[in-house]
Amino acid sequence: KAGITPAVITGRDSAPLRVRLKALGVEHAVFGTEDKRPAAEDILARLGLSWAQAAAMGDDWPDLPVMRRSAFACAPANAQAEVRHAAHFVTQARGGDGAARELCDLLLVASGRYAALLAEYTA
Repeated sequence: KAGITPAVITGRDSAPLRVRLKALGVEHAVFGTEDKRPAAEDILARLGLSWAQAAAMGDDWPDLPVMRRSAFACAPANAQAEVRHAAHFVTQARGGDGAARELCDLLLVASGRYAALLAEYTA
């Protein structure tokens, strides 16, 4: 509805994580990988998108290859120092405490869609 297609590429894998992402409606997820660039390239290809159309959020070194290729890179407030330095934007929220939502809101504001979407919920 908001025009943002979320994807998750994580070095972790657990049943609760899979359940949470499914509940959030995340359709594109890769679990248990430290080499995130090929996974991101595969997701972009399946969606017909390029790096120039991608935003990425990362918190540790394995995220850097994806962040550096994306048009917009973001890090949560508690990301590792070099990752925060590589980001175009660092959220006020910590990872797991609203950072992804903060990124989505920022993208919606930048694309001019935020106000219209908010109006649907406040009408």
